[in-house]
Amino acid sequence: MDALISSADMALRTLSRSARSARPMPAAEPATLSEPERRLSGALMRVNHVGEVCAQALYAAQALTARTPELRAQMSAAARDETDHLAWTERRLDELGDRTSLLNPLWYAGAFAIGLVAGRAGDRYSLGFVVETERQVEQHLAGHLERLPAADHRSRAVVSVMQADEARHADEAQQAGAAPMPAPVRWLMRAAARVMTRTAHVL
Repeated sequence: MDALISSADMALRTLSRSARSARPMPAAEPATLSEPERRLSGALMRVNHVGEVCAQALYAAQALTARTPELRAQMSAAARDETDHLAWTERRLDELGDRTSLLNPLWYAGAFAIGLVAGRAGDRYSLGFVVETERQVEQHLAGHLERLPAADHRSRAVVSVMQADEARHADEAQQAGAAPMPAPVRWLMRAAARVMTRTAHVL
């Protein structure tokens, strides 16, 4: 029951934009962006925010279905980092005068369902799902660092810390005994991520 209450609380905080970070937002000097640069940064940070909404849902579902207290604690610890990312991307969107995705409830529900499936497959496969997800996110963020305007130091600082955290989550899951994901599952995960990215870019 406690786990269900915690999961429901996470969903409420995520979708009501009431997430609070435990760590300070990565600091960087603000810079004046042109209107096209501002729009590009806003679109990219909206996509990153959607990724953090999904991360909250995935980790909540996988913590709920974890078979051992150790794995549940690991999922919850990673989720706390993702809460920082969620709060940072929300704040950066506000600074850019942009908005979060209109489809966040849908993204959260879909990711939670996927997390339940991964968790029900067993702890090793749940960890394997974390590894594959975080490696894909790490690559995705590397692409955003290439695309963000050079002058947008604040967004770049946030994305750099997020990328390092995601790499650490993948490493920790690997060390905990993750099973490799089958090739068709990896392909489906990448395809779903592409659809989400393209949609969140505008919605």
